[in-house]
Amino acid sequence: MYTLKKTDGKYRRGEFVTPHGTIQTPVFMNVGTLAAIKGAVSSMDLKDINCQVELSNTYHLHLRPGDKVIKALGGLHKFMNWDSPILTDSGGFQVFSLSSIRKIKEEGVYFNSHIDGRKIFMGPEESMQIQSNLASTIAMAFDECIPNPSTRDYVINSVNRTTRWLERCKEELSRLNTLEDTINKKQMLFGINQGGTYDDIRVEHAKTITALDLDGYAIGGLAVGETHEEMYRIIESVVPYLPNNKPIYLMGVGTPVNIIEGVSRGVDFFDCVLPARNGRHGHVFTSKGKINIMNAKYELDSKPIDEGCECPACKHYTRAYIRHLFKAKEMLAMRLCVLHNLYFYNKMMQEIRDAIDEDRFYAYKEEFLENFSQGDF
Repeated sequence: MYTLKKTDGKYRRGEFVTPHGTIQTPVFMNVGTLAAIKGAVSSMDLKDINCQVELSNTYHLHLRPGDKVIKALGGLHKFMNWDSPILTDSGGFQVFSLSSIRKIKEEGVYFNSHIDGRKIFMGPEESMQIQSNLASTIAMAFDECIPNPSTRDYVINSVNRTTRWLERCKEELSRLNTLEDTINKKQMLFGINQGGTYDDIRVEHAKTITALDLDGYAIGGLAVGETHEEMYRIIESVVPYLPNNKPIYLMGVGTPVNIIEGVSRGVDFFDCVLPARNGRHGHVFTSKGKINIMNAKYELDSKPIDEGCECPACKHYTRAYIRHLFKAKEMLAMRLCVLHNLYFYNKMMQEIRDAIDEDRFYAYKEEFLENFSQGDF
């Protein structure tokens, strides 16, 4: 159940009650594709850096270790020792991005594994069955992620098929939630809005999927090549046609600036591999922008990554030491920078929630964007 606590007609401050705890929104979900955060970060670390929601991937976990293996071990929460909410994406994006050879049919998609080339079929029912085996808190509907740009005719046909797939996802998950051996019988379902960069197709699709009365709604198919301005325009077009009493999730976004701009347009949920991926390469976020810790000017820098930051890296180590770790190819370098970046994102979301609670969000946004532009990366 989603409760809207505060809004000015655009930004939203809410609470989302799930079988695995209440999520305070807006929220950033920390991405653990294979039930682990890349960079040697554990689920216990996630607690320490104030992560609310962990996100794992249906496609990758289906391939290894296998969703049936995870079910036999008690589900994803027990498997990775994480008792807070988990969202699993449907596998649709990976099917379309990792498989060079695929056939899209009404029943689903035939494709080859990117690991060993074996033939795999995934449709709406299969995606729901895998996610039910994983026993995540929130399951995402199986959809086609449309490449940008695409022709209008292709987009219309794809969106209509995605709608039919969504109806099948809802029916199948409802069935799975009644089975005796299902681990999470209260698994939630989010539908995904598609439509490329065509505003009118997006709006019509939003109206259609809203009528299905799902637990939440995502805006998919963005941050895949279009400009930031196009992405913001689509968000502004779609959000008014999604239900006000359900959470809205912008998939795969993004930078701190993208997130603040998304919040100001009514988005509640975000996820992106960016903070962990950047951290593994020494690119870290600070209150004054992004820096590359590998730069020579940090060789003798005894300051923390970001002064005033309370993350495990900043509380105990200097820029000079972390730079040395990277140069020495020590794994600790990646771990510290990933921890810092995820802490930065989670703290930013807390600051956004506090600013909305205190009716000063736009002032916070203006100050953040002005300070964040000072980075040297």
